[in-house]
Amino acid sequence: MINKLLNLILLTTTFAAFGQQKVALSLDDAIARARLKSVDAEVALGELRSAYWEYRTYRADLLPEVNFDATVPSYHKQYSTYMNDEGNYSFVQNNNLQIDGQLSVDQKIWFTGGTISLTSQLDFLRQLDGIKYNRFMTVPVALTLNQPIFGVNTVKWNRKIEPVRYSEAKAKFLSATEEVAMKAVNYYFNLLMSRENLSIAMQNHENAQRLYQVAVEKRNMGQISKNDLLQMELNLLNAKSDLTECQSNVKSNMFTLRSFLDFSEDVDIEPEVPSAVPNVDITFDDALNRALTNNKFSKNLRRRQLEAEYQVAQAKGNMRQISLFAQIGFTGADHDISPAYSNLRSNQIVELGVKIPLIDWGKRRGAVKTAQSNQRVVESRLRQETMNFNQDLFVLVERFTNQREQLNIAQRADTIATQRYLTNVETYLIGKISTLDLNDSQVKKDESRQQYVNELYRFWYYYYQLRSLTLWDYAKNTGIDADIERIVHD
Repeated sequence: MINKLLNLILLTTTFAAFGQQKVALSLDDAIARARLKSVDAEVALGELRSAYWEYRTYRADLLPEVNFDATVPSYHKQYSTYMNDEGNYSFVQNNNLQIDGQLSVDQKIWFTGGTISLTSQLDFLRQLDGIKYNRFMTVPVALTLNQPIFGVNTVKWNRKIEPVRYSEAKAKFLSATEEVAMKAVNYYFNLLMSRENLSIAMQNHENAQRLYQVAVEKRNMGQISKNDLLQMELNLLNAKSDLTECQSNVKSNMFTLRSFLDFSEDVDIEPEVPSAVPNVDITFDDALNRALTNNKFSKNLRRRQLEAEYQVAQAKGNMRQISLFAQIGFTGADHDISPAYSNLRSNQIVELGVKIPLIDWGKRRGAVKTAQSNQRVVESRLRQETMNFNQDLFVLVERFTNQREQLNIAQRADTIATQRYLTNVETYLIGKISTLDLNDSQVKKDESRQQYVNELYRFWYYYYQLRSLTLWDYAKNTGIDADIERIVHD
């Protein structure tokens, strides 16, 4: 008990120079702060916001759009060529003012890829030279259809691809928050291990000093050989060297974790050894089903497959282009605006445009073959990536399943090794064991403590890695989700 108190005092004294404010930090607190304060979390949030507004833009593109197009005014005073009835050219001066405006409501038709518009138009012309007059031309209402016939329906493909892309972005954000937790676990245990090593080094240094002093007294009384005394002095020097190196490692790991969690430089973080781990049982089939349902990987596969199919459809659509333009409505013209809206005539336009390459030396057909070949390559890659994903997940589940037993073994070994070392120290003081036996028990004690912390680190790292892949909170037995609307608007 006295030794532990002395070690705590030494540890506090050593870290007083590192910072002015001590912060006791649990693993849960470190993870929670990392999800809010770390640069990685900010990057993940920024990518989510970009994906959100891209999806909002896509959704808005499917809604009716109201447009106003106007020229106010257009003034012309210039000479232009004029041909009379006999075919002779001359120059005439124009001096007029024109104003025109059009209001339209446009709607994309997703299942055909065309656009239907409802428009209203008003044109005004004022002649400023010669016989001055005003002229109005109106189109009170016109219904227009602009329809590609054989081209690729981009709107329809976007309706397939964009929701999958946005779903992938949301899953990517949730996985990224768990990856931030994995990074926090890594940095947290690096600092924890370095502080554990420092604590061990301090205790070993203290014991080495005490044992060396005892050895000097025994040598003076002729109870030990000079070789044993020199061995105790060498142990003391090694303990001092280890202590210096451990202090340096603590400073380095402290800086890394402090920067990651956005703490100021005057903060001295004191990590706590997690006292409990979640008691969960995870099977490969369950993890695989959740990963294929929730993880960004499955959504990424689907998006890439759809994009490859879209490239093929686009290449086929480019082989020929036929478009239909049709407009039906009413129009009127007069010197005054009211008659221009009263004396209406029908206004009808039908145009069918055709562009079919007669000789292109196989360019468009080659583009189709290229797209189809790329599609087969993508499908092959997706199958390989799926097999790799399943295999990696299987290995991870197996490691996590075995890790709890490894942790229990390491914890028990740490307890036994510590008790054995303390017993050997007392036994050595009364001269019943050799220096080699004492050194061996010290090494075993240090290694057992380090092994326990390492096994604890592996457990938590595997746990959050599984959460990242499955997007499932196994401790609460619920899915990992977030209020995306609130997050992107905060």
